[in-house]
Amino acid sequence: MRIFEGFQKGVNLGGWISQFAKYDKAHFDSFITGKDIAEIAALGFDHVRVPVDYNVLEDEEGRLKEDGFACLENCRAWCEEYGLRMLIDLHECYGYSFDPLKKDMDRERFFYDDALQARFLKLWEEIAVRFRDYPGQVAFEPLNEVVLQEVADAWNKVVAKYIETMRRIVPDSYLVIGGVCYNNVMSVPLLDIPLDEKIVYNFHCYEPIIFTHQGAYWVENMPQDFRIAYPKTLEDYKAAGNSLSTDLAGAVYNEGISEIGEGFFEDIFAPAIQKAEADNVPLYCGEYGVIDLAAAESRLNWLRDIHAVFKKHGIGRALWNYREKDFGMVDESFAAIRDRFMEIL
Repeated sequence: MRIFEGFQKGVNLGGWISQFAKYDKAHFDSFITGKDIAEIAALGFDHVRVPVDYNVLEDEEGRLKEDGFACLENCRAWCEEYGLRMLIDLHECYGYSFDPLKKDMDRERFFYDDALQARFLKLWEEIAVRFRDYPGQVAFEPLNEVVLQEVADAWNKVVAKYIETMRRIVPDSYLVIGGVCYNNVMSVPLLDIPLDEKIVYNFHCYEPIIFTHQGAYWVENMPQDFRIAYPKTLEDYKAAGNSLSTDLAGAVYNEGISEIGEGFFEDIFAPAIQKAEADNVPLYCGEYGVIDLAAAESRLNWLRDIHAVFKKHGIGRALWNYREKDFGMVDESFAAIRDRFMEIL
């Protein structure tokens, strides 16, 4: 399988210019600075994935916000200074959000609405123009986590328009494309898009969700006091899912899946790996991680297993998350395992 060169060991900058508590320039100016990028480089990472919400880059009428673009442009310059690459991820666009806390969001309309898609492509044209001079450093990801499986075909059509739009401006930059079902690894085979040498297939992995998101306040049917260790048996995770909600147990219900451990990740990654190999496209995991409510040793065990499979197959990846958002690797909750995690990385 081809390798996503320069994007093998990354970390997300979530919570900076996406999923922030409130729109606040002081937050944007302080949450991530050049000092953080220097630290990320010193830790041995080779890139950052930078989620950004549309409302940082444009107002509700679509007028551009130069302060928002300055955040991205500053980050690129810091990355250049410290030898890092950068993936720009549009985490939300006008008319679409993956965020489960936005209960009133119509998560289908964007994929069938020409006007919303035109606005989406117009914003991407602006991003591409501003970063087209850095094809070796800056990659682009059109949209974070398409939720609904039933829009898979419509999403393929949006992606085709996106690729056509971007290739007019950034013919030599990597475009990182994920699938449906919250960009689940098992949705990669549903991608049917125009291919070239700089297309990358993208997925996220938080399996078993009942472990990685234990106690998460934003997950429906998840009690905030629920705790479970890793590794446990498939039956343990199934039993926990049965007692809470089967949606939370996810891939552990798949037929023929291996017992929890490296084999579990081998099995759930297999269809994506086969798709990537057949299409001669690199494979990348744009998000993976464990909530800070989980026991430290369990977090480390999970990270060790998933990394073994990433490395075996040359899958690039970006840890969620650098700071805060309940997953931060520089937060105190990660301190007990940070050095050992860096050895795994």
